[in-house]
Amino acid sequence: MKVTVVGAGNVGATVANVIAMKNFASEVVLLDIKDGIAEGKAMDMMQSATMLGIDTMITGVTNDYAATFGSKVVVVTSGMPRKPGMTREELIGVNAKIVKGVVEQVLAYSPDAILIIISNPMDAMTYLTLKSTKLPRNRVLGLGGLLDSARFKYFIARALHQAGIPASLTDVDGMVVGGHNDKTMVPVVSYAAYRGIPITKILSTAAVNEVVAQTKKGGATLTSLIGTSAWYAPGAAVATLVGSIVTDARKLIPCCVYLDGEYGEHDICIGVPVILGAKGVERIVDVDLESSERAAFDASVKAARDTNALLGDALK
Repeated sequence: MKVTVVGAGNVGATVANVIAMKNFASEVVLLDIKDGIAEGKAMDMMQSATMLGIDTMITGVTNDYAATFGSKVVVVTSGMPRKPGMTREELIGVNAKIVKGVVEQVLAYSPDAILIIISNPMDAMTYLTLKSTKLPRNRVLGLGGLLDSARFKYFIARALHQAGIPASLTDVDGMVVGGHNDKTMVPVVSYAAYRGIPITKILSTAAVNEVVAQTKKGGATLTSLIGTSAWYAPGAAVATLVGSIVTDARKLIPCCVYLDGEYGEHDICIGVPVILGAKGVERIVDVDLESSERAAFDASVKAARDTNALLGDALK
């Protein structure tokens, strides 16, 4: 099974490396527009194969879309990354052109591929991809919910440790819905738990509120610390999405998808929990949200619509 990752920057290279380490794909093609970058990173990864037990072949190419022929999944990371103080929405103009061009080229060689969009602003780029390609909605999804949920669980576990409960991250449940946006994403506290116990039964209201605040600014915090967008967690999150598709794992994963009546919304790409399998998005799971969470979700949808309006001619 072949997987293509377009963009060999920090995120794209990490996606390729994690997929290879998990050994669920026969080949990963890493493509970039800069001469030698993808080839060099692929070679470096392959030279670690015997030490890490990697059987997947990683091939790096420069702007050679023919090498991506027959890919089951294509991951699009192309675009300008965020810089400190920059919002994801500020990237919309330049990244819309890049993403649209990349998608056209990958579909020319892999017309049946499932597309995973990472480029920011991710919700708008996912919407743009769906509208411009006219693909069925099960074959276009965006990263966001899974990454934000992983950050939510991290901050929950850290708060539990601070409260004297040595919680393992694997024992923590948490989900984030809504847009992949620092201000409007919705950490769903009502479904957050430690070994089945709601965190609201363990942590103080102040601690829970702080966890929510840290989650929402999680990406911006990392950008301010390292000077660019994060890559380890985003790379692992994307590899998880790809793995659920390639192996037909049908995992329940929150990610950005097109809604057509679910959650009472139409014509919008936004983060909600879905079942992800061999056909891509196999089912959208409509969960009940508390009134405050529903209001926050509605506000997140409105913000996503406002960003989509900025796409303008790119949608044509």
